[in-house]
Amino acid sequence: MSDSFATPNNLDPEAGFTQGSPSVAQAANDLRAAAGEKVRELASTASAQANALKEKAVESAHQFREVASEKASQFKTTAAEKAEALKHAASERAHQFRETATEQWQDTRVKAKELHVTAEDYIRQNPTKSVLGALGVGFLIGLILRR
Repeated sequence: MSDSFATPNNLDPEAGFTQGSPSVAQAANDLRAAAGEKVRELASTASAQANALKEKAVESAHQFREVASEKASQFKTTAAEKAEALKHAASERAHQFRETATEQWQDTRVKAKELHVTAEDYIRQNPTKSVLGALGVGFLIGLILRR
């Protein structure tokens, strides 16, 4: 039995498997062509999948950008509302302080006028005591300042 595949000349790749069996050479060419076709199909499929992934990534990036922009806008709105509320509260508080200070000032002015009137009446009724008391207080202040 003679096996055409057993001889070393028939397995030489450079010979192209053409010695003695054209069907082997044809099979090798068919396999090469099929392998090339499969490689092209794989390359095409890989390219299509890469493009699909790229489009999906771009779409995700756009969605992320839109969400981020929307969140930033909401944050600005919320911050502006809070700032406005704080401004209003501060303005109200300042108004309350102003009213309280005005009332205190008016009360103090009234008390000072009453004290002034009372002091004037006492001095008119007791001029000698007032002058001697003023001299005594002035003398004490002089002694304290000398030291």
